[in-house]
Amino acid sequence: MSGVVVRRASYRYEDLRSRFFEIMDALDGGALIGPGRDVLIKPNLLSPAKPDQAVLTHPLVVRAAAEYVLQRGGRPRVGDSPGVGSCRRVVRESGIAGALSDLDVEFCEFTRSVKADVGEPFGRIDLAAEALEAPVMINLPKLKTHAQMGLTLGVKNLFGCVVGLRKAQWHLRAGIDRDLFARLLVQIYRCINPAFTVIDGILAMEGEGPGRRGVPRELGLLLGSRDALAADRTVCRILGQSPERLPVPKVAGQMGLCGGELDIDCEGPLPAVSGFRLPALTRLTYGPELLQGFIRRHLLQRPVCDAPLCTQCGKCWEMCPAGAIKPLEKTLRFDYDRCIRCYCCVEVCPQGALHTAESLAGRFVRRFVIGDA
Repeated sequence: MSGVVVRRASYRYEDLRSRFFEIMDALDGGALIGPGRDVLIKPNLLSPAKPDQAVLTHPLVVRAAAEYVLQRGGRPRVGDSPGVGSCRRVVRESGIAGALSDLDVEFCEFTRSVKADVGEPFGRIDLAAEALEAPVMINLPKLKTHAQMGLTLGVKNLFGCVVGLRKAQWHLRAGIDRDLFARLLVQIYRCINPAFTVIDGILAMEGEGPGRRGVPRELGLLLGSRDALAADRTVCRILGQSPERLPVPKVAGQMGLCGGELDIDCEGPLPAVSGFRLPALTRLTYGPELLQGFIRRHLLQRPVCDAPLCTQCGKCWEMCPAGAIKPLEKTLRFDYDRCIRCYCCVEVCPQGALHTAESLAGRFVRRFVIGDA
């Protein structure tokens, strides 16, 4: 049985530090973190953003993790491979560097990849050497929505251990198969096997996350586990969402991993959060093969651009794994035949100019012809 520890918390640092230490002690953190032990702290460092935007793990949560390691004589390193910008820039602009400035903490950007066997059907893939070689990892995800996966939590946070543009390559290889991509995420998680996962749900994100398009929402929660899958399923329970409707917990259940609430022992209050807005996970294919081109262009949910917000910075077309985005004079052109609906463009847009949309005809067909809610 997997254990999950849930605590009410705020960003008032003394309160946060106390709650974080309670969680780590309840998970027997002192047994793995001791004098001289190297500990990798892996927050969500998607892109440069301020703490109140709820895009990244909050700087004070990262500080609490570093203090916990230092108090037990360990040597903390904070590392990730951001989707946009360098690690140095992200930790500076997010406030993480400032929050840790008086502590003996090393920053490391994941740059070196090594082959690791994550299992079939993927086999040996490139993962960050810094993550694989760390004796102990504290995984610090942000509780937020994700346009492709519904939620990005403990398991999805470890996709940051795929270095740089290799992330886009894996999106392209998985194509329009959400479940295949979810299986890749689960198998990366099992390969890296972080010792602890503590989810920052104090200021969460709902709506069209995980980037600037999402909407911050205060939940006041920290929850931790030795099992990220159990932590993720517990978040689903708190939010009133069926895990079987979200790709990562659904696929994990199909693989026989953390299959239900009865397998999870929760310590602490489980509040019921109502009205938490998740992005719509509509079908990525349907209908006869002869009509697939028309359906992809006109009926499927797709990324679109709010031209007044777009600055033509180039982040979206640089990241697009399918090469489906081209700049026009004042907006963007999307090739929806090529677009795989990974929504990496929505994720990395620094202006929040990109979002997902479904045509009126698409909604009609989905609801009244194929019967999806």
